[in-house]
Amino acid sequence: MEPLPSKGRILEACRAAPRTGHPVLESTYLLAGLHERRARTEPGAAGDIDAHRARLVLAIDRWVATELPPPHGGAHMHTETVGMVVDRLAQFSVSANETLSSAPEWTVHGAWERLAELALGYHDLAFEVSAGFRRLPYLSGPRTSNPPT
Repeated sequence: MEPLPSKGRILEACRAAPRTGHPVLESTYLLAGLHERRARTEPGAAGDIDAHRARLVLAIDRWVATELPPPHGGAHMHTETVGMVVDRLAQFSVSANETLSSAPEWTVHGAWERLAELALGYHDLAFEVSAGFRRLPYLSGPRTSNPPT
């Protein structure tokens, strides 16, 4: 069993191609690139990007479902899949990096704080899922729209 990557490795994969062949890190890197493209795309013209994101989220969720142990009988349900959380980490990472170039200090601080909080949430989720303490929702397909920022 290969463990879920640490939050540090996930955040590194949002900025640079991973050095290992871990499928979650590879998908994270691709998701960050798609979020960069999406940020430069005209509103309403991101359908292909979102479809590709949905496939990557589903690939992460399938890896989690096949590689990690099943949850214990009394495990609590989480509201999102690991893939959904990783997709938002990629989005928030891209957004936080974009604020460095021209945003006011309070905007930069807010973007990086939001990214740090979500990274901690991923860390907790990764531990709980790996230990069998957390169940994940079953989805026929991941959500393709961006959450409000």
